[in-house]
Amino acid sequence: MIKMNIVLLGAPGSGKGAQAEKIVAKHGIAVIGTGNMLREEIKKNSELGKKAKQVMDAGQLVPDGIILGIVNERLKQPDCKNGFIMDGVPRTIAQAEALGKITKIDIVLDLEVSEKVIIERLSGRRFCPNCLAVYHVINTPPKKNGICDKCGSRLEQREDDRPEAVKKRLQEYALKTKPLKEFYKKKGILKKIDGGQPIEKVFSDIENAIG
Repeated sequence: MIKMNIVLLGAPGSGKGAQAEKIVAKHGIAVIGTGNMLREEIKKNSELGKKAKQVMDAGQLVPDGIILGIVNERLKQPDCKNGFIMDGVPRTIAQAEALGKITKIDIVLDLEVSEKVIIERLSGRRFCPNCLAVYHVINTPPKKNGICDKCGSRLEQREDDRPEAVKKRLQEYALKTKPLKEFYKKKGILKKIDGGQPIEKVFSDIENAIG
């Protein structure tokens, strides 16, 4: 068991979700994902949720003030007392600086995966529009090609999982997070992890990094 505040960085398809689950299962710390938190606040109809919904309905990005306000409220929950994994925040230097005023960050894990591997991972992903089960044409294929094992519906591919869309997402990610990596590198808490390895090896490297 560890007591640690972790920021998890990684491009779409780098395996952040899978590794976060493994860290939580072993160490019992909380996962703080901004997407889920925003949906939860909107569902609760809280003041922050109302403001976020208004902005999102207008097709705009949720401002840092609202994001950090939601994060601050989340950090007060009992399951964060032993630490947390921050996934999705910070995305910018301004968010990183604001987050640093709210809480101490012990380590930043940067899952690095080549563009080629990420495109293979994401372009092979399929999902069931009915029961939301997720498959991969190579790694976790359904028993019957193109058909969901659970409910028999025809599987689909997300538009943003198509190769050209993935390349664009990766370019945007690199542009936004490069300054962020430098920010944490200067603080001496950035640890690079080879996310292109098998899941268990990646987790082993993470365990070594967090001690």
